[in-house]
This record gives sequence, C-alpha cells and structure tokens, in this order.
Amino acid sequence: MKNDNKQHDQHEQERRSPAAAVAAYVRLFLSAQQLHLFNLFSHLLLLAFGFIIGITLAFSLNGQQLLLPSNNNNPVFVNNNSQSGIKRDGLGSFLMAGKEAIMHDMSDDELLWRASMVPKIREVPLRIKPKVAFMFLTKGPLYLGPLWERFFKGNEGFYSIYIHSHPSFNASSVPKTSVFYGRRIPSKGVRWGDFNMVDAERRLLANALLDMSNQRFVLVSESCIPLFNFSTVYGYLMNSSKTFVEAYDLAGPVGRGRYSQRMRPLIKPSQWRKGSQWFQIDRALALEVVSDRQYYPVFKKHCRYGGCIADEHYLPTLVSIKFWRRNANRTLTWVDWSKGGSHPSRYMRSDVTVSFLKRLRHATRCRYNGKTTNVCHLFARKFMPHSLDRLLRFAPRLMHFHSS
Repeated sequence: MKNDNKQHDQHEQERRSPAAAVAAYVRLFLSAQQLHLFNLFSHLLLLAFGFIIGITLAFSLNGQQLLLPSNNNNPVFVNNNSQSGIKRDGLGSFLMAGKEAIMHDMSDDELLWRASMVPKIREVPLRIKPKVAFMFLTKGPLYLGPLWERFFKGNEGFYSIYIHSHPSFNASSVPKTSVFYGRRIPSKGVRWGDFNMVDAERRLLANALLDMSNQRFVLVSESCIPLFNFSTVYGYLMNSSKTFVEAYDLAGPVGRGRYSQRMRPLIKPSQWRKGSQWFQIDRALALEVVSDRQYYPVFKKHCRYGGCIADEHYLPTLVSIKFWRRNANRTLTWVDWSKGGSHPSRYMRSDVTVSFLKRLRHATRCRYNGKTTNVCHLFARKFMPHSLDRLLRFAPRLMHFHSS
C-alpha cells in the first residue's frame, strides 16, 4: 500500500515538473498547427475549385443572353454584351426592326397592341432615315419579283418589304440574294371576298409599324408593277400632304347594296363608301387603322357574308368618316374596271407595249399638293406572269430604273 502511494506521488511530481509541462505544450502546439494547415489547405482547394468554375462559366456565357423572370410571366431577355466591347446599337436597333423582327410568335391581338404604341415625346433623339414600307399581299410567289428587284436596286435603306402569303406557300425558293428573302411575316389564310382580307391588311400594317422609320405604307399585290423609278415614287409619297385612299358613293348592288342596316347607328347609309383596296397611307393613319376598336368590330360582325367585300368598304368608309380632311380621295394604283365583272382587266405579254405603259404613266390629270399634275398613278395592275419579259425589256428605258 505504501509502495503504491509512493509511485503515485512520483508520477504526480513528473506531471507537475516544468519539463513535462513543456512537452505537453509542444504536443498541443503541433496538433494545433496541423489542424490549422489542414484548414488552410482545404480553403485554398475550395477557392481554386470555385475560381475554375467561375472562369468556365464566364467563357460559356460570353455573348449569351440571360433569361430573367418578369412579373407578367413572360420571359425578359437581358443582353450581357454591353461591357464586352461590342458596338452599341442603342435606340436605333429598337426603332428600326431588321430581319430578326419579321418572324415572331405574337398573336394578332398582341401584334396590334404592340404596333399601336406611340411615344409621348415627339422629338426623336437620333436621325432616322424615313422609309416606305412596301406590303405585298399575295397568294404565293412574286412572279413579277425580278421587275421589283430592279426597282429597289441601289435604294437600300429607303424602303422596307413585308410579304403576306398563304401559310402553305414554301418561301424557301426565294434566293438569299433577293430583296424579298426573309421578308415574309407570320401569315394566315386569305380568301377573296372574305373579311379575312381586312385582317391581312391590318396584319401587314402592324408588322410594318414595328419599324419606327417606316413613314409611308403601300399595299400591292403580286400582279402590281411600279410605273416610275424608286426616287420618283419615294419623293411623291414622302412629299405629299395627303394620304391616298379611294372612297366614293356608288348606287346599286355592288355599292350601297352591300350596306347592312345592322350597322346603325354607328355607320349611317349616307356614310357608306366604296373604294380600291390598294392604298398608300402615312404612319398616322396606319396607327389609326391597327388601333381601331370602334368601326372594325361592326364591319367584322355585319360585313362578312352576302357579298359585302369588306376590303372594298372598311377603309374607304373609316377614312371618309374620320380622316377625310387629310385624304386625297384617290388611289395611286391604276386598274381598269371598264369591262365590268367582279375582277379588273388582266394584261398578258402581248398587251405590254411602250405606248400602253406611257398611257398608264401620264394619260390622266389629278391634284397633287394643290397643283394639277399628270403623274397620278405610281403603280398598276393586273399583270400576268407572261408579261414579265416585256416589262423587263421596257422598264430600264421607259421607267428609268437605273437612274434612280
């Protein structure tokens, strides 16, 4: 028992001796250093791993668009190239929609709403070159396209092209070098005499209004031709103080006979008008047409059946009621109805002569900006595909396409 107590005292003395304390502290210090080094190494490893992931993501997202949520559940695209050294487009790219804006997935209601927007500030903070929007309402291919190609050549930046064709038409046959390539808008089926013809016109106008530089809007078909060179047409439209929508009162079954008493009281029989479908209007009137929520529903409801032919009455009636002071009350597209029937005269290859084209260009008299002129029609129809070769033969000399 005494021996056990003695050994215990010796161990207690060794534990409390300075040398033992130092040894204990050394062991504790080394253990702490190892733990510190381990932690330091772990943090460095994590930092390096995060740095590698960051570099990888930076390269993969460079030049891409980030998709952010919005309050209306529609995607909002934010371009992250603003600081990457890429040339800034600024407001210009928004105002002047290019080919990328032609195809979209907006519904008609969404499109019309978007196109009806008007800025409150009238002064545009950059120079915009005003353009003429040529809107082609077609069944299929533009068989007179080569003539129009010559008309547009050398005038890039002064015009825009929009094509509304039947959805079944395969537009892939248009070569990439053509001015018509990629200019087809999202289209729907249209049948002659149906109200959907008015919808197609409004659809064309709405797409053209997305480009703020479009100031004049011309509706043409695949059978239309230009009668003058581009500079003449452009100057005539841009310098005019009027819009060009034909509207007149016509007695008989194809005029007043198409009016429905159900259109009262908004549209009275005395306000009913008829006119050419092929119009030339300015931006102010185009905005009124796509944003019309007063007369359009009445026409859509009561001018659908019974041979009403809404495209010959909707715009002439609307303009004659609300915007007649700014309208020239004539169309710039020549057409011959003298033979009667439900369709105008058609022109084949043998009909196309120099004297005939000269007559279309200067045979009539009209008023332009308060003065009398013999330039009353800038376009003409209805020319068939076989007339193209003779039109191409006469156009350079007669219409001076190369001088535009």
